[in-house]
This record gives sequence, structure tokens and C-alpha cells, in this order.
Amino acid sequence: MFVSRPAVHPVEAPPLTDAAENPPRVRMKDIQGMPGTPGGLALRLCQFIFAAAALSVMASTSDFTSVTAFCYLVAAVILQSLWSLSLAFLDIYALLVKRCLRNSRAVCLFTIGDAITYTLTFAAACASAGITVLIGNDLNICSDNPCTSFETATAMAFMSWFALCPSFLLNFWSLASR
Repeated sequence: MFVSRPAVHPVEAPPLTDAAENPPRVRMKDIQGMPGTPGGLALRLCQFIFAAAALSVMASTSDFTSVTAFCYLVAAVILQSLWSLSLAFLDIYALLVKRCLRNSRAVCLFTIGDAITYTLTFAAACASAGITVLIGNDLNICSDNPCTSFETATAMAFMSWFALCPSFLLNFWSLASR
């Protein structure tokens, strides 16, 4: 019985390239603002401070429960402050133990959470701004309502959203570059 045997053929080596022309690919470095960096911790703390300020200013008024947009703002900034504070604690832990938070699942979770809070905070701030303009400019009933408190809470919600923008965009960029 005849059995065929595999033949070994030499393989040519790929042509050598100049390292200056085609540098080797490197992984993206930790950019300040990403999870686990001091910049990321600073952004999370800013998000928390502005969201907590919006919550405290809005909760200090007695009239916010009569308007749905203001109740939505309170709910959104509560979620924003809890999310930002929990990720700030995670950033502190990562900085203390010098851990990288670039795990694929972690980045996906951060991106999804940031997207949800990003959308909710922006929508609540816009709705509250619309009601504030309606009460203050169109109906001229600021004498009956604490318009300055409503405006301050809305401004703090927008500031929290502005601090959330870089976090969301950097997490989304990191997720998309995988």
C-alpha cells in the first residue's frame, strides 16, 4: 500500500521594511480623562459636584414638584450623581493600586452608562431650561416662583452635562478603536 507523504516547501520571508516608513503599531495610551487616570477622576468629581449642586438647589424650592420637567431634572441628576460618584471611587481605587481600566467589558460598561446619563441629563436640562424660559420670559410670573433657583439648577445640570461630554466621548472612542 502506497501512502502519500506531505512535502515541505520553503516559505520566503517577507521583505524587510524600514522602521521609519512603517512604525510598529502600538496600543493607545491612557489619555487624561479616560477611566483610571487623574483627569478622569477630576471629570467624575466635577460631574458629581455639579449634579449635586443642581439637586440641592432644585430640592430647596418647594415648587419643583408641580412641574414635570423639574421632577425629571431631579431624577436625572440623582442618577448622574450616583453614577459619577461610583466611577470616581473606581478611579480612586485604580489610581491607588495602579490598575488600568482598559478592559473591554469595563470600557463597554462605562460607555453605555455614560451614554445613558449623558442623554438623560441633557434632556432634563433642556426641558428645565424651556420651562424656566416659559415661566420667566413668556408668562412673567417670576414673582410667584423662585425663578433664580430654577435657573441655577438648570445651569448646574448643563455644567454637569458639559463635564460628562469628554468622559463619554473618550470612552466611546476607546471602545470604537478596539
